[in-house]
Amino acid sequence: MSKPVFLASQSPRRLELLRQLGALPSVLHLRGAANRQEVDETPLASELAVEYVMRVALMKAAAGVRAQRERGLPDLPIIAADTTVTIDGQILGKPADAEEAAAMLRTYAGREHTVLTAVAVAYKESVRSALNESTVRFKALSEAEIAAYIACGEPFDKAGGYGVQGRAAMFIERLCGSYTGVMGLPLFETSELLREAGYPLL
Repeated sequence: MSKPVFLASQSPRRLELLRQLGALPSVLHLRGAANRQEVDETPLASELAVEYVMRVALMKAAAGVRAQRERGLPDLPIIAADTTVTIDGQILGKPADAEEAAAMLRTYAGREHTVLTAVAVAYKESVRSALNESTVRFKALSEAEIAAYIACGEPFDKAGGYGVQGRAAMFIERLCGSYTGVMGLPLFETSELLREAGYPLL
């Protein structure tokens, strides 16, 4: 039997992954909460990528708790997550345009980069969090391949400008870590946090 949870994200990929775990996720829209500023995902000065992704996930969870209370929603676990890509000390979010997406893909070509996904679970006055770190190596990419990938539209709503579950899979020579973490929600860490919170999915 599926167990209901709230997801503080509108990501269809995260919804799909939670259903894979046997959860019954409902999107918790954060922007409708009264007297709440939108979560600012701008990295702080000199903030490391690990610090950044953990901070943003916890901010999203806290915003979800406020929204849950303000709307009188059921006392169910709130799952929040944030994903970022880092290479050469840079934090790479979602590309703003095709030029930025192409620059990201050129940076990855023939090299390894790190994908960090932080997940936070808020439930019954407690918040637990975990970090997943994966390493991804891309093959060397031609300008034609980069242009064709950008033309398909995949890069623009994804951290780092690509989706492991989409056409970019043909670029990946090796992935060390968690496939679901690279996709946006590490299922092992998520299920463990729910279990520790007293809400196991099995």
